[in-house]
Amino acid sequence: MQNKVRIVLVNTSHPGNIGGAARAMKNMGLADLYLVAPKQYPSDEAVSRASGATDILDNAVVVDTLEEALADCQLVIGTSARERNIPWPLVDPRQAADLVFDEGLVTAFVFGREDRGLTNEELQRCNYHVHIPSVETFSSLNLGAAVQVIAYELRMKTLLMKDTPVVASKWDVPAANVEQIDYLLEHLEKVLVQTEFLDPDMPMQVMTRFRRLFQRSRLDQQELGMLRGMLTSMEKKMKS
Repeated sequence: MQNKVRIVLVNTSHPGNIGGAARAMKNMGLADLYLVAPKQYPSDEAVSRASGATDILDNAVVVDTLEEALADCQLVIGTSARERNIPWPLVDPRQAADLVFDEGLVTAFVFGREDRGLTNEELQRCNYHVHIPSVETFSSLNLGAAVQVIAYELRMKTLLMKDTPVVASKWDVPAANVEQIDYLLEHLEKVLVQTEFLDPDMPMQVMTRFRRLFQRSRLDQQELGMLRGMLTSMEKKMKS
């Protein structure tokens, strides 16, 4: 199951935290690390803090955008310590680990900047938000420590499930991935503007709510294709 889980660090400021995250991952059997526009990387400090987990650093994938890091993922869980204007499905680390094993999908855990976490837009790209229930009077966690908590829960779930056969999929068609959902939303927005359902000058939060709806629905690739086909037929009808 670990080979279906990737850790994604966004805009990490301090290279030592990248090394600390790599060490936490290796401690718990994870290996797939993505770095989104790190401020300083590669770095000797990252290597030093990795304490032997340099193979994870050597194989880390560095990309410019979060979209690149998530494109082929089917389940995305973002770390969040704050309430949002639009409520989003929220889990704790143990529940997040359950989701990974229950769903059996290519999953990304996304961690934000040390000083301010993930933006609202980045969190909206996630199916779930995961909150580590630290005490309210001192809730800030070091990035490496946050990765360690998530990785530990995944490890414990792995040990619990080691004698249980893993079901490859609960469905007859593969789940849609992030990139496919993005294309659907772009197509939907285009059609909604054409039909004047959506005012592009005053979009409000319509598309954000559609994103939440589709991500919560867990579309498979056939269902997504049906929706894209429906939108295409509407476009053709409007042109005739």
